[in-house]
Amino acid sequence: MTDKKILDVTCGSRTIWFNKEHPAAVYCDIRKEELTGIWKSEQGQPERTCIVDPDIQCDFTNLPFKDNTFALVVFDPPHLRYAGETGWLVKKYGKLDEHWPEMLHDGFQECMRVLKEDGVLIFKWAETDITAQKVWKAIGQKPLFGHHSGKRSNTFWACYMKGI
Repeated sequence: MTDKKILDVTCGSRTIWFNKEHPAAVYCDIRKEELTGIWKSEQGQPERTCIVDPDIQCDFTNLPFKDNTFALVVFDPPHLRYAGETGWLVKKYGKLDEHWPEMLHDGFQECMRVLKEDGVLIFKWAETDITAQKVWKAIGQKPLFGHHSGKRSNTFWACYMKGI
């Protein structure tokens, strides 16, 4: 799969993708599961399903790819720290433990390792429980630029470039 140009290291159910089967992308996640349950939904549906079906099941802190492989890496790690274990968002996106700074640092380093020189890393972070400033400190590097978005502007999209 190294002929692909894009790597999503935390694809989950691919909610940020317009084309969830993009031919240039490799989708990775530590999980491979189908979750179905009763959770409150905006559409009033009593049951929700979330399918996490990565091309490659792996941990983003230890990626199974050679150095300098991808032109673009997408990194949308779990961001919830204090949510309940049975909540829909935890089931859908995962949850951070007390070692989150080290995990995000190591994951960021792995993303940069597999990027080609001048490759771009798109990082998405929801400031629900942990501010972006704390994340940049854990990673050890601020992004080149970014943008707050979402209903309450608590999601931060950031851009990094290898070699800069």
